[in-house]
Amino acid sequence: MTGNNIFFDYDELRSSFSLKCPEDFNFAYDILPQKAAELRKTALICIDRSGEHVENVSYQKLDQEASRCANAFLKLGVAKSDTVLVVLPRLPQWYYVLFGCAKMGAVAIPGTNLLTAKDMEYRINQASAKVAVVSETHAGAVEQIKDNCPSLEHLILVGGIREGWHSFEKICQSASATIGRSMVPPTRSDDLMLIYFTSGTTAMPKMVGRDHAYSYSHHITKKYWQDLRAEDVHWTLTDTGWAKAAWGLLYPQLLAGASIVLYDGEGFDLEMHLRIIKEHRVTTFCAPPTIYRLLAQADLSGADFSSLRHCFGAGEPLNPEAMRAWKAATGCEIYDGYGQTETINIVANFPGMEIRPGSMGKPCPGLTVDIIDDHGNILEDDEIGHIAVRITDPYPPGLFRGYYRDDAKTAEVFRNGWYYSGDTATRDKDGYIWFVGRSDDIISSAGYRISPFEVESSLIEHPAVAESAVVAKPDEIRGSIVKAYIILAAGYEASARLTLDIQNFVKKHTAPYKYPREIEFVSSLPKTISGKIRRIELREND
Repeated sequence: MTGNNIFFDYDELRSSFSLKCPEDFNFAYDILPQKAAELRKTALICIDRSGEHVENVSYQKLDQEASRCANAFLKLGVAKSDTVLVVLPRLPQWYYVLFGCAKMGAVAIPGTNLLTAKDMEYRINQASAKVAVVSETHAGAVEQIKDNCPSLEHLILVGGIREGWHSFEKICQSASATIGRSMVPPTRSDDLMLIYFTSGTTAMPKMVGRDHAYSYSHHITKKYWQDLRAEDVHWTLTDTGWAKAAWGLLYPQLLAGASIVLYDGEGFDLEMHLRIIKEHRVTTFCAPPTIYRLLAQADLSGADFSSLRHCFGAGEPLNPEAMRAWKAATGCEIYDGYGQTETINIVANFPGMEIRPGSMGKPCPGLTVDIIDDHGNILEDDEIGHIAVRITDPYPPGLFRGYYRDDAKTAEVFRNGWYYSGDTATRDKDGYIWFVGRSDDIISSAGYRISPFEVESSLIEHPAVAESAVVAKPDEIRGSIVKAYIILAAGYEASARLTLDIQNFVKKHTAPYKYPREIEFVSSLPKTISGKIRRIELREND
């Protein structure tokens, strides 16, 4: 069942596209009950860590449990605009809480399951969270820091009983499974719905406020990048705490009426992942580049990918080698896409488009995305500049309106009539956009501007390289040189001979001036809790 059947004229689509969100839109009232009434089918396929226990949650139950959660929170005294920290694994209760908050106007703050006690303290205090909803895994950490969090009034535990905590299951069990708009203060599409914290690759995480219109804007993600349909069984590999979960586990899939695979496993288990795709007949699949690279290196000859029809990736740029290996194994292209916590999917490879391996694709319909300089001028083809979204009227769908409680940071990114993403790229003559790196990561060496990602893409194709990070190292003659930190693949040992071999390999696969003049072999790389490399730490080491 590989391939897809959507073809369209890209320029015609962009010129004719429009998306207008109703002023009082609320996903939990306008989409969820509608789908529950129309679709007598499974919304969530919940798989435990063993893969043996599967719970199917219908659209009807999802809507009802969200209403129970809303009513339970109201009874506790939670009010519209109150903030609720939500740190839960991939469980159906995560959906109940997020949609429950939306129904009664509270603001959910999803947090990754990798958060430490210090991380949660920072988030609770920054957002003045009134409620913390966590599983047993994080209950102890919350207890450690609760006295340092004056705004925190209610502790709610999912999946257990603990002194000093409300049991989520108990408070919801006695609550009504229905709630109407007339029972709660009205919400508008521009009211705050979610607060996400950024990854914090270069500084402390910032708060990104997302309004109710954000969920509506994922019509674009659903149709043009993910190509989702009601008959799809969709699986995205992501933690519930990241905005990627909104893209891959939440709004586009439910807008389409698809079924969502929710696997409560940890780490990458090749056998289990292949089993889930086969047994649950996954049709649409999204994974980060790291997972695609691991899959590309594995023996997939006995795997059953016959159900897959559309695969895509996001999070970081995808190396061409992984794309080639995945297509050879599955028959499916990987449709790479680009966006941020601050946006929806804004650049993508769409079904029917030519895929150019290594490119993020073209700007999505409804958004003006281009490559600009510091002054807001659009650059010529192949020039390195800022990825930016033009501020238009009507406002660009899915673009945030500013960092929560941080006017200074907001002013930094909104200027010259554009939103500056903080990422850099080039645009080729056909309009395809090619990622270069974070603005702070660009390497200037002897008058050349070098993309760390391009060098890393070349390095990863060497059989000895399992993972790499490329940064600028100060140099008296060149200003900076390219330095590569490399984790070696199994069976390889660091040596001067291997260093030279890797350098010559890169010279052959990129412009010679881009090769790493210095290589350091390491056992690990500094990363954010989202798994993104913190190149700032590597630069500081030099």
